Amino acid sequence: MLQNYLSLIKFSHTIFALPFALVGFFLGVIYTGGDIPFDKLIYVILAMVFARSAAMAFNRYADRKIDKANPRTASREIAAGIIKPQNALIFIIINVGLFVLVSWMINPLCFALSPVALLVVLGYSYTKRFTSLSHYVLGVGLALSPIGAYLAVTGQFALIPILYSIVVFTWVAGFDIIYSLQDEQFDKSQALHSIPTFLGSKKALTLSTLTHVLTAGIMTYAIYLTVNSLDPINWITWLGGLVFVSSLIYQHLIVKPDDLSRVNLAFFTTNGVASAIFGLLFVLDYFI
Repeated sequence: MLQNYLSLIKFSHTIFALPFALVGFFLGVIYTGGDIPFDKLIYVILAMVFARSAAMAFNRYADRKIDKANPRTASREIAAGIIKPQNALIFIIINVGLFVLVSWMINPLCFALSPVALLVVLGYSYTKRFTSLSHYVLGVGLALSPIGAYLAVTGQFALIPILYSIVVFTWVAGFDIIYSLQDEQFDKSQALHSIPTFLGSKKALTLSTLTHVLTAGIMTYAIYLTVNSLDPINWITWLGGLVFVSSLIYQHLIVKPDDLSRVNLAFFTTNGVASAIFGLLFVLDYFI
């Protein structure tokens, strides 16, 4: 039973946004200049898990009929009948409630913003029904992690964590365009919207490339500001940034409009490893 729900929410994919949440958290610790608030660190991790679990399960719940009709996704838990829709809905409600509760435990600002975060991460599931920009809405949802973690520590906004949120926004949108190439023909048959159905696979990959060029530029600027204005962050974070940008280049080298055989390698493995390495090296830089 537990394994089915972990598979439903793709728990292992939490690695995409969690390292950037840690970046936002430690930026907050550096800004406040105090000891690491381990209670808030736990709250941030729990908030990430609950929000993402609710969002992923809701996406599967909202798309259950679409998933059932798509040969690529017909084996997903709700579409295949492994998890009943009403049980998935209960799971979603529980995670939404826990996310709001944890937000309340963090500070008043995070609690006040929790409905906005939920609106974005849950509302994304319906966007492909009416806009090709759904990939960018998904990017907004995951981009909340760095600034959200920073707010958990400091209770206020700042430029550098916002820049890292923009990095996540463009990074996620770019690789989600690549991932959606697999469903271009199915989406067209179902009148669903995506960048590939709107532009075609070749132009969609070009737009993804341009989006990731923007990612690389903002990442470079964010690291520059971090290293030059916040002790003790230094050269190790630059190394993490180099690995991250290199991963962007790599995924665009292995995915072609006429060869999608390595989309999963680009989407899951490359991006997951890049995010984890950058987050770990940033945290390591803080402690060293």
